[in-house]
Amino acid sequence: MSVLTTKALGDEGEARALAHLQRAGLRLVERNYRVARGPRARGGEVDLILRERDGTLVFVEVRVRAAAARVDAAASVSAAKQRRLVFAAQHYLRRYASLPPCRFDVVAIDGERLEWLRAAFEA
Repeated sequence: MSVLTTKALGDEGEARALAHLQRAGLRLVERNYRVARGPRARGGEVDLILRERDGTLVFVEVRVRAAAARVDAAASVSAAKQRRLVFAAQHYLRRYASLPPCRFDVVAIDGERLEWLRAAFEA
């Protein structure tokens, strides 16, 4: 049995999450959207940006934890992480003349279990 690096585990989780969301009818717009804030401040990253059939833009944070992790994947999306996601989403939305409806979802993967939390938090 091979042990995945944290990066490989995250990449695999993102691929699983994307496949799950696409099966649910969402369409991929962008993957791993990153924005810098400055030399001493952390910017933000959105793992997946998708569009619902109704036009809603969905910013998705994918969290992956090994089955035996102390903190489950959904609980690991801290307030600071949410602020960085919102910062990156605001930056991304500057390209739109009029803002589409938006929401923030979390796909939490704990071992083999995948949970899609729609509207997991507010901006």
